[in-house]
Amino acid sequence: MTPSFVHLHLHTEFSIVDSVVRVKDLMAATAKAEMPAVALTDQNNLFALVKFYRAAHKAGLKPIIGAEVWFRAHAEDQLSRLILLCRNNQGYQNLSRLLTRAFLEGLQDGVPIINRGWLEEGVTDGLIALSGGREGCIGRLLLAGQLDLAGGVLNELRDLFAGDFFIELQRTGRQYEREYLAAAVELAATHGCPVVATNDVRFLRPEDFEAHEARVCIQQGCVLDDPNRPRDYSEQQYLRSPDEMAELFADLPEALTNSVEIAKRCAFKAYTRDPIL
Repeated sequence: MTPSFVHLHLHTEFSIVDSVVRVKDLMAATAKAEMPAVALTDQNNLFALVKFYRAAHKAGLKPIIGAEVWFRAHAEDQLSRLILLCRNNQGYQNLSRLLTRAFLEGLQDGVPIINRGWLEEGVTDGLIALSGGREGCIGRLLLAGQLDLAGGVLNELRDLFAGDFFIELQRTGRQYEREYLAAAVELAATHGCPVVATNDVRFLRPEDFEAHEARVCIQQGCVLDDPNRPRDYSEQQYLRSPDEMAELFADLPEALTNSVEIAKRCAFKAYTRDPIL
């Protein structure tokens, strides 16, 4: 059967602050849904790489390695999200260097940040970038009505990643998502930029949402029944099946097709061995 969708934006429990997805359970759920591959994009780290890679191969799945990073396009800009996927081993080496530099040189209030200037030094080779949805730098500009600036940043990022840049689309019921998606699709059409659908996964099943929120509250120092606490996530950020994603993006089938095409292009092979200690 031809695959119809691959999850390319997914956090595991190794993201520490905002996911309850366990690697072994993820592989079982992905295989059950008959998806051929799944991506690891933990926040600012590659801690789960070896465990994820081995578990995927054991389950007969293709592991796609990446990370979600905090990115600043220009010095005065607000922090934004950017998804980086390793197309090959060179991409993995470059992502590792970027993450290391972010922790060594880019820490701000404990948050590792990748600066746009670093991407001009050849470190985007072997990497595919997704825009980060409404919380990416393009998404923030679109929601602020700065369409010309958004187009300029889009062209800049496409040049930096040698065309391996995709505008990320999500439908998870969160605030301003509809407004962002409409503007993003129009921007993509205007500039001829490919789009890709993701579900920004934080848990495996809808019923896991409460456990996820408890974990987020621990990280934020809040309590669940606090009416004023941030509500950054929705119960729709689970591991949707390909059929669910197909229904959700029936009007944008190319966004689903591109998720599979990106998965096909990612061919990172990890060197694994038994622990030395």
